[in-house]
Order: sequence, then structure tokens, then C-alpha cells
Amino acid sequence: MRFPKRQLAALAIICMASPAFAASTVRVVEGGEAGRPMTLTLDQKTVKAGATTFLVHNDAMTQEHEMVLVKLKSADQKIDVIAARHRVDEKQLKSLGEVSELKPGAERKLNATLAAGSYLLLCNIKGHYEAGMHAVLTVTD
Repeated sequence: MRFPKRQLAALAIICMASPAFAASTVRVVEGGEAGRPMTLTLDQKTVKAGATTFLVHNDAMTQEHEMVLVKLKSADQKIDVIAARHRVDEKQLKSLGEVSELKPGAERKLNATLAAGSYLLLCNIKGHYEAGMHAVLTVTD
């Protein structure tokens, strides 16, 4: 069976726009100022494996934040904090990239290709991880 070129082009557009071919987008909102709760929230906690875009927004008024993406060995992996520095030791983790020095009110994105498993998103500015700026993302097949 032969299809006219217009029908083939339309079919190609439909296939590319279908969810099976679309990349996942995770919206990440970071917030918190000195003396207020520090937060890192995801608009979804589970995505399908593959291309993923993280849209990271700093909702703070005066505080700079960052978002580091880390592949965990397991969903319950313990994350060590260097007590003297009040920061996570990034050298001990498998970082897949980060959005650093995110100014108040700013938004940037990070693209990554994710395999099935558990991922940690965290702010590693001094004291922020300890104050609760982290979230786990589950990636499924």
C-alpha cells in the first residue's frame, strides 16, 4: 500500500507528537530564605526513562539556590553530609549535571537522559540540603 507524501508527513508529525516519543519535563521549584523553610519540590515524582528536561525555578526573593541531579545506587541510599562544611560530598555521588548559581526569581533548565532507577535532586549550598532542599525522582521503564 502506498501513501501520498502529505499523508506520510502528517503521520510522522502525529507520531513525533505522541507521548511515546515525547521527552519528560519535570518542573522543580526551589524556595527558602534565611530563617524560613528551605524547599525543593517536583511537580511529579515519577517519569519514564529517556530524555528528561528539568525546568528549575528559584522562587526565593533574596537567596541563591542550585539543583544537582544525582543517580542513586538505591532508593534508600544514605547521603553523607560533611559536617564541617554543611554540604553533601558531591565527589562520592554520581552527578549527572546541575543548575548552579540560580539567582532569585530566575529559571534555567537541565537536560538529561535517565535510565530506570532513583535520582536525587538537591541544593548543595551550605546548609540547604540539611534544611530539607532535596527530593527523590523515580524513573521507570
